[in-house]
Amino acid sequence: MSAKVQTERCPLPIGIQTFSVLREEGCYYVDKTPLIRELVRGGRHYFLSRPRRFGKSLLVDTLQELFEGNESLFRGLDIHPHWDWSVRHPVVRLSFDVNYSEPGDLQGNIASQLARIEGDNGMELAAERSGPDRLQDLLHGLHRATGQRVVVLVDEYDKPVLDVIDRPDAAIANRKYLKGFYGAIKGSAEHVRFVFVTGVSMFTKASLFSEMNNLKGISLDPRYAAICGYTETDLNTVFAPELPGLDLEDIRRWYNGYHWRGSEKVYNPYDVLLLFDEREFKPHWFETGSPEFLYRLLIEKRVSTVELEGRMADERLISQFDTGDVGLDSLLFQTGYLTIVGEERRGPRTLYRLDYPNYEVQQSLNQGLLEHLAGQDADAAGQGEELARLLGENNFAEFAGKFRTFLAKVPYPWHDSGGLGRYESWYASMLYMGFRAIGVDLEVEAMSS
Repeated sequence: MSAKVQTERCPLPIGIQTFSVLREEGCYYVDKTPLIRELVRGGRHYFLSRPRRFGKSLLVDTLQELFEGNESLFRGLDIHPHWDWSVRHPVVRLSFDVNYSEPGDLQGNIASQLARIEGDNGMELAAERSGPDRLQDLLHGLHRATGQRVVVLVDEYDKPVLDVIDRPDAAIANRKYLKGFYGAIKGSAEHVRFVFVTGVSMFTKASLFSEMNNLKGISLDPRYAAICGYTETDLNTVFAPELPGLDLEDIRRWYNGYHWRGSEKVYNPYDVLLLFDEREFKPHWFETGSPEFLYRLLIEKRVSTVELEGRMADERLISQFDTGDVGLDSLLFQTGYLTIVGEERRGPRTLYRLDYPNYEVQQSLNQGLLEHLAGQDADAAGQGEELARLLGENNFAEFAGKFRTFLAKVPYPWHDSGGLGRYESWYASMLYMGFRAIGVDLEVEAMSS
């Protein structure tokens, strides 16, 4: 069945993560309920990893409204005639969306969230109980009070660990607490109808989910590759009224390219919505977060951004993420700075080829790392423009002089024993970052025998 083309302009749902607000205000909405229907029909316990600003919270909120039986919000959507609206499930929703950098922040936030849910359901507050015990009591009490099993939704499950990932002791402490807390869900299986957990990272089950080993990961399941984000079809149908005056090829080059093994690549929704609002191509998504930890890791592991193009990794490498053992490939892939551009089967292993998803990430990551190395006042893009101009004029003498001046701003230790490498490879990396920062089309030297 072909998608219906939207003909009238609607409010843009920028920053709206509440399904009821989006529907009641008549905003554009890409119907994800066909995938939700398959999800609910196919199992009970799921985990989904996607980068920040990809619509995970809206998906969680949609699931809450669905299980709570708010039928009016779903009229006209795919799932409406296929859902039993007479059944309403109690929902326990936990969202880890505040800062957890200080000791006690996590425990205090969990206590506040549980107290709110207890109060909303007319239950006696159990402030003297530990978080895991309190959660188990809550699940049992809701099931007994309503006669329906409970739906558990956990949004940004990993943020308490990621907030302190550069402080191993604090990260391990938060991880240890969360491990026991999430284990309480498994221990209350007879009271639970459905579990859906989202986050940015895919922490290993042994480190965080050993007690919830019934979670099914769908992060790389091709069937659910488009459960967050917009496809090309979505742009041409749902957002058709916004396209006049914009070059679709430019939109595709800037913001398309995320791929989780599905049949289609996916656009970053935050970028697309900001583009339609401002009518200007900018690194909207990249500017919402500062990847300083990533820059430090690249330098520590002596990996240049040259080496990020066409990078090969297996499923273990792109999903391995743990405190004290942050794999570079997994960090780059899970946070959205690299994506899958190809895969091949070699015996029992599947190898994935990783690359930048689009121009926004390629340009911004290189510019950011170059300015991190040379200082914020280095004006990486301006330097790149000037170097490209001099090359275009065949003015090699002035090019060499300008390049030496720029390199002089980079502290000596970066290009000595502790930096990105030495001699030729280091100079090549600096040139690469400068040109990528201004969008020059480069062909990286291919390694061969």
